[in-house]
Amino acid sequence: MLLGEYAHALDDKGRLFIPAKLREVLGKHFYLCKGFDGCLMVYDEEAWQRFADRLNALPMGQKKARDIKRFFFSGASDVSCDKQGRVLLAASLRRYASIDKDVVIIGVGDKAEIWAAETWQEKDRQADQEMAAELEDLDLDL
Repeated sequence: MLLGEYAHALDDKGRLFIPAKLREVLGKHFYLCKGFDGCLMVYDEEAWQRFADRLNALPMGQKKARDIKRFFFSGASDVSCDKQGRVLLAASLRRYASIDKDVVIIGVGDKAEIWAAETWQEKDRQADQEMAAELEDLDLDL
């Protein structure tokens, strides 16, 4: 399970250090793609294959299905960490997530997310204010 919050910065070549705790779960080879709310999603090989299989099963005759496949597959990349534990974030993914330098990587259970630090701080602040009502709406008793 992917858990935690980790702050890092891109180096001059666009590489991002992936924390050891996350690398242990993700494995040597994993996948990055566009996510929701302006983040990037990170999947281990098994989770990516399940996700990709579900996307590929969508009916190509439907415009929504084609748009969904394009959104996720167009910027996706398979990556491996170098000896220092870094991966190269493709320029298209950095642009999509508005990542320039400071980054936050968060574990969200079955995947991780990569956020521009400023975007994550705002999202986290908003979530804190809205969480109690949302938990009640979802009928979650904590």
